[in-house]
Amino acid sequence: MNTLIAKTHLENKILQIANPIIKEMGFEIIRIRLVDGKSKLIQIMVDSPQMDITVNDCANISNELSAIIDVEDLYDDTFNLEVSSPGIDRPLTRLCDFNKWNGYEAKLETTSAIEGQKRFKGILSGTNDDEIFINLDIGTIGLKFEWLSEAKLILTDELIRETLQNQKNIIINNDDFDYIEKEVD
Repeated sequence: MNTLIAKTHLENKILQIANPIIKEMGFEIIRIRLVDGKSKLIQIMVDSPQMDITVNDCANISNELSAIIDVEDLYDDTFNLEVSSPGIDRPLTRLCDFNKWNGYEAKLETTSAIEGQKRFKGILSGTNDDEIFINLDIGTIGLKFEWLSEAKLILTDELIRETLQNQKNIIINNDDFDYIEKEVD
């Protein structure tokens, strides 16, 4: 069970159902969360290997998954399905994410306290096997991937600049909600 992509038994069940469909469409699951409120909400965060997922891609994925999740009858009640991209300050849910975003600032949280501390904020410094390294004010420490309960990039000017240089920028015309894709120089 990957505790950062899917934390609960039901989230893992949805992951097993959704993953083959999403992979076939050329995307990957970043995170699944269930939110219980007035209505049941299934949040599925997806991305493409090029990190250029669009609103239309999310809508297509939602259409493909909605009927399948409904047929599997995972909830007794009706549910809403929300498919989204991870955004710039994305969660880090796979070990490979920590190498991909090496050199960027992140917040990590562990399930149990390590020397009295559960939250760590610093610069990612790669991995070695299943250990993640993060540069803190006190120096570089290593945390086992399995110890993490949450991990997320911190929105910084550098991260925004780098992200915009490497992917398309979607501009939304608020008057008529037409989506225009534009290459960023």
